[in-house]
Amino acid sequence: MRIALGLGIVCSLGGVGVTSAAAQTATQIVTFEVDAINQIAVAGSPSLVISSATAGSAPTSATSSGSTWDITTNQSGAKVTASIGSAMPTGLTLNVSLVAPSGATSAGYKALGTTDTDVVTGITKVNASGLSLVYRLDATTAAGVVSSGTRTVTYTVTGGT
Repeated sequence: MRIALGLGIVCSLGGVGVTSAAAQTATQIVTFEVDAINQIAVAGSPSLVISSATAGSAPTSATSSGSTWDITTNQSGAKVTASIGSAMPTGLTLNVSLVAPSGATSAGYKALGTTDTDVVTGITKVNASGLSLVYRLDATTAAGVVSSGTRTVTYTVTGGT
């Protein structure tokens, strides 16, 4: 008899153990976005002095290397333009050449003026640093003697798509 009674208790407790708490969940909508990123930076302290010429030729151009530029863009078809805030003195031309990041195209030496000039094109989704930037100053003999002056060069990176 004790065995039967014991089985009855086991069955009764087994029925209580089958009942469980219902699972509970929650959801949340997350909104995300990545805006167009077009950043450029330059480094260096360029200085250009023309101080010589070969007899019978124009003054020897001066170049300034050691400057660098960095770029980050998450767009395709971006480009870099350059300009100066005011015109160069008569007979002087300030040129710049930027080494292009992988996959892009450098325009080589470009004369800088007060309107934007494309210096690197075809830039696509890249981050690159320490790219070479070289200035060159050209003078004609008609420039004469020009005392020290400065120009601010403005670089602009614009994205494509």
